Amino acid sequence: MTPEIEATARKSRGRPKTFDRMTAIQQAMKLFWEHGYEGTTFDDLIKAMGISASSFYNTFGSKEQLYREATDAYLALSSKWFSKTLGDDVDAKTAFDRLFSATAHEFTRDDLPAGCMISLAETHVPVQHASLRDMMMTYRSLSESALAARLRKGVEDGDLPPDTNTDSLAAFYSAVARGMAVQARDGASVERLLEIGQLAMQVWPPVLVKKPIRRVPKKKT
Repeated sequence: MTPEIEATARKSRGRPKTFDRMTAIQQAMKLFWEHGYEGTTFDDLIKAMGISASSFYNTFGSKEQLYREATDAYLALSSKWFSKTLGDDVDAKTAFDRLFSATAHEFTRDDLPAGCMISLAETHVPVQHASLRDMMMTYRSLSESALAARLRKGVEDGDLPPDTNTDSLAAFYSAVARGMAVQARDGASVERLLEIGQLAMQVWPPVLVKKPIRRVPKKKT
């Protein structure tokens, strides 16, 4: 066997000819989403992705790196409904009402793990995984910031009172959404989550419309 053939043979070992990196990441995403970082074993990953241990390390480098790529895949998936709903050309209250409806349906899909991969991920981790904890904290913060930005636009458009504390309201709605993720993980139905979203919308600050002052003409003396 020539050196060229030997090199080609070594490169091909451990990885199926039909290997698709994105498909493998999607499989890993579902495992991490369902079981968490520490709850997902190395054997689980290579079995789900259909690759050997050597191919895993050649392709992804480490479990942590794969987790980061799987998280990116989840963010790309969730942005299709989260960012789109917030960005719809509607008033702010309608946008948030639709967002909670979308959240209820997305958190209870039959083809994906229940809840949210980001909401409660890496809240309790050993020191060596602090970077993953910080990554998830950043993503949760960015999500809340997106809510706050949409609320501020609502104030500018007159959908909310000028004195609305948009940061606090965004934190509240973010907490509700994370609670819905927990409910979904515990088996709550889409109907139950829709009810929670509807209750959350009841705290929406009302816009007080000032009635025009009706001036009564003075009687002629």
